[in-house]
Amino acid sequence: MAPPGLLVAGASFLAFRGLHWSLRRLPTPEWAARDRWRWRNLCVSLAHSLLSGAGALLGLSLYPQMAADPIHGHPRWALVLVAVSVGYFLADGADLLWNQTLGKTWDLLCHHLVVVSCLSTAVLSGRYVGFSMVSLLLELNSACLHLRKLLLLSRQAPSLAFSVTSWASLATLALFRLVPLAWMSLWLFRQRHQVPLALVTLGGIGLVTVGVMSIILGIRILVNDVLQSRPHPPSPRHEKTRGTRTRRDDGPVTRYNSTLSLKD
Repeated sequence: MAPPGLLVAGASFLAFRGLHWSLRRLPTPEWAARDRWRWRNLCVSLAHSLLSGAGALLGLSLYPQMAADPIHGHPRWALVLVAVSVGYFLADGADLLWNQTLGKTWDLLCHHLVVVSCLSTAVLSGRYVGFSMVSLLLELNSACLHLRKLLLLSRQAPSLAFSVTSWASLATLALFRLVPLAWMSLWLFRQRHQVPLALVTLGGIGLVTVGVMSIILGIRILVNDVLQSRPHPPSPRHEKTRGTRTRRDDGPVTRYNSTLSLKD
């Protein structure tokens, strides 16, 4: 008989794929008509981030023993929330593989593979659920990132809403992404003799991968949304070419096109 967590993950996979399918049947906003798939994908991702991020924050507030004992201390519903996230990342990975080229999504697919591998350890073994719940705090930052990309898709940059979202993305990146990653790294280092070597290796790879992507993402948002959005006096040499610069998906103005991004 399959573990209950595995059944929940399977149901979650079907639910998120069903949500994506349902959005295809709904009228698409005019501003999203140029990229309907991206709009649907971001809406589904935003729904997951709000659910898992808020659930993790509420759970850790009500049951602080999950942080005190990340291996054994957790209520049953916490395992359900982790399993739901496993189903989402599998569903989103399938969506990316089906609708995008590998060259455009390799970073997200690597991210999803690492996250699923780590969270599945908790789902299959029933241990390290508290550790996984701490990792789901990152989804609070992901919610801001998804909202930022929806505003970019709707051509709301620059605007007050976009500026607020950009600063919220940076603030939550520091508070709910970098701080939990640092806490998990420190805990894993201190418990390296009590945790199996395979799990230490897997967890270390996951933390390094997500940590590097998070730092790069924060720098890009800071440069694209804050520094480059400030008005600069035009120089005579570039005055004629300023109007030809176009906005890419990663910010209101950018001079380069990197595939590295982070949805989580």
